[in-house]
Amino acid sequence: MPQSAPHDFPQTAVTLPVRVRDLLPRDLPACTWSGSATHLRHVEQELARAALGEVDYLAVCTPADLPVAIGGVDYRVSAGAGTLWQLAVLPALQSCGLGTLLVRAAERRIRDRGLRTAELAVEEDNPRARALYERLGYVAYGREPDAWDEGGPDGSVRRHETMCVLLRKSL
Repeated sequence: MPQSAPHDFPQTAVTLPVRVRDLLPRDLPACTWSGSATHLRHVEQELARAALGEVDYLAVCTPADLPVAIGGVDYRVSAGAGTLWQLAVLPALQSCGLGTLLVRAAERRIRDRGLRTAELAVEEDNPRARALYERLGYVAYGREPDAWDEGGPDGSVRRHETMCVLLRKSL
C-alpha cells in the first residue's frame, strides 16, 4: 500500500472576497503575471488614457488589495460600443470566476456611459477564452488580424501577429 508523505495534505477549497476597482499605476509591479515588461509599459500608457476618460482599466483585487485579474474598456475603438481588451487572470486562479466578474464589471462601466454594446476580440487559438465570452452572451460577427509587440525575458522585442474572432454583445 502506497504511503503518503508526511507533508501531503488533503485538498481544501478556500473562498476569498474580491472587489473590482480601477487599476492604478501603483498596481503595476504586482501585475507582472499579466505579461512582459513591454506589456506593462503599454498598460501604464493606457492608465494615462483612463485619467482622460477615454478608457476604463479595471482590477479584481484580493483582500490584500493585490490585482488577480485586470482588463480594459476602450470607448474610442467603435462608435456606440465599449471594446474590452487586455483581459487577463492570474494563471493560478483561472477558472475560478474572476474572468466572469471582470467582464461583468466592464459591461457595467459600458452601460454607465449610456452605451448598449460591448465588443471584444479573442485570438483564434484561445478557445478557452472564447468559450467564456460565448457563455457570457457574446456572439461572433467577424474576424480580423491583430498584432502587438511582446517583450522576451532577455529584453528583446518581437512582433506577435495573430488572427482574432470579433465578438459582440447587446447590453
